[in-house]
Amino acid sequence: MSTPMKFLIVDDFSTMRRIVRNLLKEIGHADADEAEDGVVALNKLRNGNFSFVVSDINMPNMNGFELLAEIKKDEKLKHLPVLMVTAEARKEDIVLAAQSGAAGYIVKPFTKATLEDKLGNIFKKLGI
Repeated sequence: MSTPMKFLIVDDFSTMRRIVRNLLKEIGHADADEAEDGVVALNKLRNGNFSFVVSDINMPNMNGFELLAEIKKDEKLKHLPVLMVTAEARKEDIVLAAQSGAAGYIVKPFTKATLEDKLGNIFKKLGI
């Protein structure tokens, strides 16, 4: 990958944001910012230059699906790949994530290898 990517990690649980940030750093993506919910994330996305979003689904104020919908209807943001993260592997959530335009779906807890694999597949699909 030639250009460094800037990630936005969205999760209402600060420990989870730190875990994801550290895993990203370990696999070579050191440029990351954090948001504690979809409202804060959307604001950061509209004012920043991000290339990838890793978002939890269950959050207060604006959940991951609402954030995904906002990203996909925004002309300046809709190209962003969004990896959905959740503690629940509910089939309807996975289907909804795919139908809503999520680039992928990952269930907590996950390992560095799982995240790296999932990102690799998304990058390949997008030709990054």
